[in-house]
Amino acid sequence: MRPVGIAVAGAGLIGKRHIEEVVAGADVELVAIVDPSPAAAELANKYDVRCHPSLTELFAAGKPDGVILATPNQLHVDGGLECVAAGVPVIVEKPIGDTVAGARRLVEAGEAAGVAVLTGHHRNYSAIMAKAREIVQSRRLGRVVAVTGTALFHKPDDYFDVGGGWRRETGGGPVLLNLIHEVNNLQSLIGDIVKVQAVTSNASRGYPVEDTAAMIFTFAQGAVGTFLLSDTAASPRSWEQTSGENLDYACYPDEDCYHIAGTVGSLSIPTMRLRTYSGDQSWYTPFDSVVEAVERCDPLARQISHFAQVIRGQAAPICSGRDGLKTLMVVDALIRAAQTGRPVELEY
Repeated sequence: MRPVGIAVAGAGLIGKRHIEEVVAGADVELVAIVDPSPAAAELANKYDVRCHPSLTELFAAGKPDGVILATPNQLHVDGGLECVAAGVPVIVEKPIGDTVAGARRLVEAGEAAGVAVLTGHHRNYSAIMAKAREIVQSRRLGRVVAVTGTALFHKPDDYFDVGGGWRRETGGGPVLLNLIHEVNNLQSLIGDIVKVQAVTSNASRGYPVEDTAAMIFTFAQGAVGTFLLSDTAASPRSWEQTSGENLDYACYPDEDCYHIAGTVGSLSIPTMRLRTYSGDQSWYTPFDSVVEAVERCDPLARQISHFAQVIRGQAAPICSGRDGLKTLMVVDALIRAAQTGRPVELEY
């Protein structure tokens, strides 16, 4: 079977990572890079593929089997729509759109045309997340009743100097830039979030944008959850610093960032410590405790392989465009909840 031909649009930081994974993949091949910058042309020369300044010129030259869209956020919807119009399956990097309305337009266009639109929430392809989903869905925890999560980390001062300091302003904080990953993870594990409450603070750094947030989630099946987020906290309780999947970060494998509690047992993630009752469900009864084995690997590589399966019709998307839309809707609701001080209910 011939490799699946993939074009990567956007040759920035995440685009380069996708390019590396496509080149390294066993069942895919890089066929083009789409980016008007001179740096992109140099990258295309390195990998001996064509470089096109736009998706329009890419498709005019010959359609690839699939496109990975790693352009700036404000270009996601238009680029995704162009792929759908061309009948080319696409992974749209998160967030799937810069507005809920735009993201919905893209998702509905893909569904109407029967063209696969995936959202690039790469943690969905983590072996840790796959195992956690398996445990939750198997009902080994019983009915899930409570969830708690943290994304606590400390960004260095020079992080906020990039691009003229836009990360100090509204829209450049951890709610929009980081929380979207956490929301997607929790919805993947527990199901749709239907109500949110939130409070934010900028007391630590004093920038116009938030540096810390506390949230309450209500899930469709009745579970409730809390979440703490801060990019100024000297703490390792974040996915990056506990999962060991991104070697750029120091790792603390004895720490967790999520805890899911059900009527029969509980699971801590990513240590994968599972505690369940085999006898009476009572706080007097000792738990059976195990650590679930997980063979850890690069989720970006798994995402590429899965995309190839979707293109070949061998699999349904693990993280569809609609999943990405739901995630964006929750984050949008959290922002409104923090601004108004009132709960916000979601209707998908």
